[in-house]
Amino acid sequence: MTVVVFSEPADVHAQSVIRELTKAGVNDVRLLDLREIPQRATLNMALSNAHGSGFELVMSDGRPIRFENVRSFWWRRPQSFVLPAGMDMQAQQFALTELSTAFQGLWQCSTGLWVNNPVRDAAAAHKPWQLETARELGLSIPDTLITTDPEKVRAFWEARSGEVIYKPFLQTFHSWRETRQLKREELALLDSVRIAPVIFQQLVPGAADLRVTVIGDEILAAAVDVGKMEYKLDVRLNQQSYEKHDLPAEVGEKLLRLMRRLGLEYGAIDLRLTPDGEYVFFEVNPAGQFLFVEYACGLPISAALASHLAGGSERSEDSLAA
Repeated sequence: MTVVVFSEPADVHAQSVIRELTKAGVNDVRLLDLREIPQRATLNMALSNAHGSGFELVMSDGRPIRFENVRSFWWRRPQSFVLPAGMDMQAQQFALTELSTAFQGLWQCSTGLWVNNPVRDAAAAHKPWQLETARELGLSIPDTLITTDPEKVRAFWEARSGEVIYKPFLQTFHSWRETRQLKREELALLDSVRIAPVIFQQLVPGAADLRVTVIGDEILAAAVDVGKMEYKLDVRLNQQSYEKHDLPAEVGEKLLRLMRRLGLEYGAIDLRLTPDGEYVFFEVNPAGQFLFVEYACGLPISAALASHLAGGSERSEDSLAA
């Protein structure tokens, strides 16, 4: 049995799950750091009517990964390919395009369980699709405006008496921004949305913020009391006070349907529980962090993810489309 984890050696989430895989008896866990490609790795793909197909990646340690023998893949934190120094820009662009096309083809030829399939993972990260799909499935969502029109933002803000937050579409290490409330003095800066759209949402009153980790059909929910949060607009800045939470069955079923519609095996979902008892969906992160919840309240997320990868079972296409 081989399990491949796409990440880099310093990723503590990857290392936690690798330890659990080893405990579960998986005898070959490979950490695949894409930065080794192409300079320290060799790719071989052979396809033939007469002899069938074989897909092999030989890494710097000399050990091949034979993709037809891999039970499961965890698309945890894939790194970027690293080309030799000194290449001119045109050559770099050509090489990166060729690498990307070849390896995307390799991923799609691999028949093991993907957590998550790279194509579905990338598509599911798009917040407008998440919100619209959640709404279609009966989940409550905040009033949301995504626009490049400053006047639309101003009208949205005024209609809600300034109870409006804003946040980016994607977070990166180089441009991380917390969720913020749109203040009156910031209205003078609205012309900047003409350059790039921004997500604006009505501020949802909260009794608790939830982090719900879904792995296959397993739901592990934790909550933090909003009253104990130092920064009440972004739960990522309040990671110490989580407790296990019993999610209502009907909410859990809607979240599972959402995951199936998005084609995800794993996702970290953010919800807010209002004082009136309503669960409001904010977003799902297909590669969201989980160790802060595991450490805070003992939810066995690393073990559950390792068990899912070791099992290698994937939903059918019919189930994914449900």
